[in-house]
This record gives sequence, structure tokens and C-alpha cells, in this order.
Amino acid sequence: MEWNIETQKKFNLVISKIPLFHRDIAKYAVIKKAEENSKLRNSQIVEEEDVISAFFSDVPTSFYSVMVRLLEHSGFDYRKYGFPEDTAKPHSD
Repeated sequence: MEWNIETQKKFNLVISKIPLFHRDIAKYAVIKKAEENSKLRNSQIVEEEDVISAFFSDVPTSFYSVMVRLLEHSGFDYRKYGFPEDTAKPHSD
């Protein structure tokens, strides 16, 4: 599936900052989910919102704070897609 060029660049930057041990797993999972998200929007191009949604849906809660920092440092603005900053912090009971 085709990706928006800027989205692909940002995604590659995020992936390059993930520890090597987790990199391939994260890359595979997020690509798969992002492409599914794109298809659900009836689009043939993966856009930023597809990737951000994939990260938030497939990343374990314990890694949210790291993921949020990586997204921010890579130029992704997850807030404009309805992912509030407080979701990056696991809730305690």
C-alpha cells in the first residue's frame, strides 16, 4: 500500500529510535494496523492519522510515555487526532 511521503518519513524516524530488540516487532505491527486503518477509511494511501491510531492501539500501556515522546520528537501531532496527552500515563487504581 502507498504511504504519504511525510508520514513515511516520520514513521521511519520513530522506528529508528525504538530499541533494536523491539524495532522489527513494532514496525511490523504498526505498518499492518496503519494499513488496515487506511482501508477502513476507504483510502489507498496511509496518512498520519492511520499511523498514530496504530501506535495507540497496538502499543502496550506500559510503553505509552515512551511512545508519546517518540511521536512528538518525530513530528507527529497525536492530539489533533483525539489522543489526549493523559492517555500516555497508565491509570492507577
